[in-house]
Amino acid sequence: MTITLNGESSELASGTTARSLVEHVTGRQLATDGTPVDGGRLGVALAVDGEVIRRGLWAEFAIVDGQTVDIVTAVQGG
Repeated sequence: MTITLNGESSELASGTTARSLVEHVTGRQLATDGTPVDGGRLGVALAVDGEVIRRGLWAEFAIVDGQTVDIVTAVQGG
């Protein structure tokens, strides 16, 4: 299937969940509640078609063909 990921076309396997997509993008393993297994901070948010998906739902949230997915990283500034 094809989605738009952070503004670019991306191919994904059918049945990809939000959690597995975030794991792929960040290179970190996540627990079912969306927290990093290593105990560190993740610092990302995920939105699908403009709607923020709560971290606790990532493991069950299936990405489907044609969706627009944005994964953003929190940054500090001043």
